Amino acid sequence: MSQNLVQQSKRLLSLDVFRGITVAAMILVNNPGDWGHIYPPLEHSGWNGCTPTDLIFPFFLFIVGVSISFALGSKKENHEAHGQIILRALKRALILFGLGLFLSLFPKIFTNPAEAFASVRIPGVLQRIAVVFFICAVIFVKTTRKTQLYLFWILLIVYWALVMFVPAPGVGYPNMGKETSLGAWIDRTLLGEAHLWKVSKTWDPEGILSTIPAVATGLFGVLVGTFLRKKNVYASTKVAWLFTVGTTAGILGLIWDLEFPINKSLWTSSFVLYTGGLATTALALFYWIIDVQGYNRWTKPFVVYGVNAITVFFLSGLIPRILNMIRIKTPAGEELGGKEWLYQTFYVPYFSPVNASLAGAITFVLIWLGILWWMYNRKIIIKV
Repeated sequence: MSQNLVQQSKRLLSLDVFRGITVAAMILVNNPGDWGHIYPPLEHSGWNGCTPTDLIFPFFLFIVGVSISFALGSKKENHEAHGQIILRALKRALILFGLGLFLSLFPKIFTNPAEAFASVRIPGVLQRIAVVFFICAVIFVKTTRKTQLYLFWILLIVYWALVMFVPAPGVGYPNMGKETSLGAWIDRTLLGEAHLWKVSKTWDPEGILSTIPAVATGLFGVLVGTFLRKKNVYASTKVAWLFTVGTTAGILGLIWDLEFPINKSLWTSSFVLYTGGLATTALALFYWIIDVQGYNRWTKPFVVYGVNAITVFFLSGLIPRILNMIRIKTPAGEELGGKEWLYQTFYVPYFSPVNASLAGAITFVLIWLGILWWMYNRKIIIKV
């Protein structure tokens, strides 16, 4: 079995599983019962460093890159008109970007549209996915694998040089500060503080400048996906090479961390290598277990998340907002949003604060698992 030439023209089950695990983890960390009580591994790092939660978004962008090579590879090889491929990619990117903006506008867009647009956060998770997807799709369609590898390293080195050597206007020296970095200045200048992350309003973790290395994360996935699609390479050889590449990239990221710290909010070049290496290793493991060895009976809960990933991410962000529009009075006379009332009623009295918060998040993930399982059994797959 280990020496079989596994056919890679079809959909990779391991990729769906990897995507599903990543999205389920994303929903878990995005929906704690109480943001004030969270287990440390389920929080982002304060600044430099990397927690398990910091791995989720780069893993998803990596998966986006792998998916591009599988979705567009045959079209490129069959010489389908590049313009049509790029136009479809642009349409999808615009829809994703629009969904992200809608989440930022909701629900204020229905109660006070003028204020909603005046203060809407323009960057965001779906917005970054949209931009990275489109740029990587264009690069994949219009360039060779060798050029893509060159571009990957150019993006990392150029970003490193910009952050470490270009003085931030108004500060006078290059730095990696939250509010004083070059990226923060660009975001405030081009987008305005009203349109940045509401927690800070002076910088944004999905800002403009850090999109450069985020594209490199997507290209990492494109390169891995292109290699996985090779039909004349033994599965065991693919796995060995992917483990080697993943381990090497992770080590290089740790070495670069000594000079250019691993930082999710700035999406540093060391962060790209470190997380890309871990993502490659994880995908290699899933590929070997699921697609090569055929151990796939356990995969359905993650597949149902993986095939409707964008749908569940969007709706899991929308539903809590809708619930909080429902106002409920407690016996003590306090008025709570629907989501908060459910949490205070069914979790807080029965758990410690941190476990109540975790239980609320796990319940949310399980509810969506049930919904997605029903959709999957009825072949309802919503493609953006």
